[in-house]
Parts: sequence; C-alpha cells; structure tokens
Amino acid sequence: MLKIGVTGGIGSGKSIVSKLFELSGIPIYYADIEAKRITENSAEVKTQLTKLFGNGLYSDGMLNKQQFASILFNNAKALQQAENIIHPIVKEEFRQWVKRQNKPIAGIEAAILVEAGFDREVDQVITVTAPMDIRIARVINRDNTTKEKVLERISNQLSDEEKVKRSDYVIINDDKIPVIPQVLDVIKQININTT
Repeated sequence: MLKIGVTGGIGSGKSIVSKLFELSGIPIYYADIEAKRITENSAEVKTQLTKLFGNGLYSDGMLNKQQFASILFNNAKALQQAENIIHPIVKEEFRQWVKRQNKPIAGIEAAILVEAGFDREVDQVITVTAPMDIRIARVINRDNTTKEKVLERISNQLSDEEKVKRSDYVIINDDKIPVIPQVLDVIKQININTT
C-alpha cells in the first residue's frame, strides 16, 4: 500500500483537499483530530500532561482547551513536551489504522506532518498552500479569533516554502486556481508512479 501525507499551514485548506482525496476513494486518517481525541480521552496522556502542566489542565476529566492552547502557543518547550507525549500514540494509531485499510492508497492529514516526523510514515508528501493573507482571513472567520492569535499559531509551524521543499506534490488553494483538477492530477500522478 502506498501512503500519502497531506499537510499545509493553518488555513491552507488541507482538510478540504483531504476530503477530495476521500471522495476519490483514498481513505484519510486525520491526525490533528485524532490527536485532540487522544488528548481528551487517553488516561495515559491525561496523567502525563497533568504532571507537566498541573491539575487545572483537566476539570472533571475534561480538557481545559483554552488553558492548554495558551500554554502551548506561548512556550516552545511546553509544546515540544506535549508533542513528545501525544505524537508517538498518534503514529502508532495511524500504523494500526493503515493495516485495516483495503485500498491501494491511504493517507494521513496533519498540519505538522514534517515537524512531527509523520513524513517518515508515508511514501509521498502533498503540501497545500495558500497566500498568507487568505490563510489568516480563513482562520479568523473559521475560529472567530484575532489576527495576532492566528500569527502565533503560524509561528509554530514550518513555513510553506520549507514544506514545499520537502514535498512530492503541491496543491495551490488560493481561491483562484481550481482545486479539484489539481487533486485529480495528483491522484493520476500517484497512480502512474505506483503501477
């Protein structure tokens, strides 16, 4: 089975691209969603994060998401510590998920595919890019947040330029170039290269 990784900075539209891959018959594991689920539900993760960041991180077993976000986005060391707890579990779950797929191609979507080492779990990397102003506007509208908070989150991710350098394919999601033909072209190229 060929494994693909879909990545892109916050607001790039990688989730839309991943949904298009799914509609084309390629199952996608959403690492960011699964990481959140694990952080909220895994007893092992709760214990380790509470040791690091204090008892107030979880209240009645529920993660205080705002507190957790403020800790992570303002402290690179804390972010790394949390990732060292969560990412190995996500990677192992992805490996097990892949084994259950009955398709010639399966994928993983992750905002920090390269940063977290998930790129070593896949055969091909696809980066979704968009101009910075469009990305910021999308996230402000989607999350009802401020430009400053979006820029904080962006500062914790590799630049688009760096992601593109490490990619096999690039999809531009700038609200001008149609995305669907680009996705279909990538699927075609992947199929040509795997047969």
